[in-house]
Amino acid sequence: MQKKQPTLVLMGLRGSGKSTLGRLTASRLGLPFVDLDEVTTSLLGEGTLAELWARLGEPAFREAEARALHESLASEGADSQVIALGGGTPIAPGAANLLRDAVGRRDIVLIYLRGTPKTLRARLAATDTAERPSLTGAGTLEEIERVFAERDGLYQKLASGVIDTEGHSCEALVEKLEQVLAR
Repeated sequence: MQKKQPTLVLMGLRGSGKSTLGRLTASRLGLPFVDLDEVTTSLLGEGTLAELWARLGEPAFREAEARALHESLASEGADSQVIALGGGTPIAPGAANLLRDAVGRRDIVLIYLRGTPKTLRARLAATDTAERPSLTGAGTLEEIERVFAERDGLYQKLASGVIDTEGHSCEALVEKLEQVLAR
């Protein structure tokens, strides 16, 4: 019996390309795509990420995010898929251990899409950030360096691999992700 291909899980800060690259990679590979932000918001009810964050608070949001991750990974023997984590999913209660264990079992390949704060800010500035909650009390664009400094080390430790997104097209990054899964 042939072992199933592991699920590809994309991790990174806001603006790193998790959702965009996840959708493109899943489409190219003929795999289902899961956007964990969408799963989390559906668990919490009506509203955007920013509205739910403001109404329920960070602890409730992170608990729902951890539950969404658990549900997305829990399908024992399920077909492979591509999952784009929320930017803060790895800091949700129990999420880092869940990801670490799944990597250790080789159920997932966890790729950190790493961009510099300058690049992340430029990408986010070109989008509508109104639906993104402030994580630090500063504006979405102003908090990037702080959030990067707080999370970069953890994301590098958790990851099966790191892909530097600087100066690469979406097409080139999708090809890199396909190569990761082909190994």
